[in-house]
Amino acid sequence: MTVQPIRLFGDPVLRTPADPVVDFDAELRKLIADLTDTMREQSGAGLAAPQLGVGLRVFTFDVDDVLGHLVNPVLEFPDEEEQDGPEGCLSIPGLYFDTKRRQNVIAKGFNGYGDPLQIVGTGLMARCVQHETDHLDGVLFVDRLDLAGRKEAMKAIRQAEWYDQAAPPTVKLSPHAAGNPFGLGR
Repeated sequence: MTVQPIRLFGDPVLRTPADPVVDFDAELRKLIADLTDTMREQSGAGLAAPQLGVGLRVFTFDVDDVLGHLVNPVLEFPDEEEQDGPEGCLSIPGLYFDTKRRQNVIAKGFNGYGDPLQIVGTGLMARCVQHETDHLDGVLFVDRLDLAGRKEAMKAIRQAEWYDQAAPPTVKLSPHAAGNPFGLGR
């Protein structure tokens, strides 16, 4: 097993947009294996490469008994339906906040060999795909909270025993906002 340490809130790599994958080689497939092993060890629903300190556009997921990965994802939203519910993050351990997301998503990208791949997700799968794609854009789920929710989240983060006071917290606006205060449009 190749479990790796997960980068925590405050680490600049989590706020840096990841680069597209251009080489679909053994090194990429090892990264996918490391992401999968680490995600499963931590009982996560998903894990993005920046969370392991790697600035590449790839994530893994394990939702509703579906285990997989997606490289260079591009999201499409087939409708305007939304969901609101608790969301957490392995980079913000132990904290959960109600977060608005789209209910349905179509994610297009590639597998570790460069073959085209499409994920059609609803509910938890849609939430996971959106959450992990946000990581690839340098966006954390707390950035999607309304002002009161962000204040509550930041207070809880500062009080968490894992929080590093030397790394000042930042909030980033989602690049997917498209005029929507929750960043749900694209």
